[in-house]
Amino acid sequence: MTFARPRPVWQIASTHPDLVQPVDQIFREVVDPEIGLNIMELGLVRDVQAQEETAHIVMIMTTPFCPYAPALLENTRAKAESVLKRPTTIEIGMEYWDPTFMEEGVGADWGFF
Repeated sequence: MTFARPRPVWQIASTHPDLVQPVDQIFREVVDPEIGLNIMELGLVRDVQAQEETAHIVMIMTTPFCPYAPALLENTRAKAESVLKRPTTIEIGMEYWDPTFMEEGVGADWGFF
């Protein structure tokens, strides 16, 4: 996929490159119910890290007051844990989302691209 802005390189790409594709795929099952796009299309996952026994995700929301944030975060954490096979924590990053984080082409219906 291409992005209007390059997707951040996840730390897991250098430590566990074989897990990048399965994580990307499972995250595409997490859909923002208000927008109707998945978290990968929206560019919300900013980092995925995996250590020997744990994993960690940094994710942002499209708005600071997203009413679906708790459900999106928990769904993302649970999906990651199912693929990574280790306890996974998640945090909300401080980076502000903007439409250029979206995968190219998915924002057309919203008038972004």
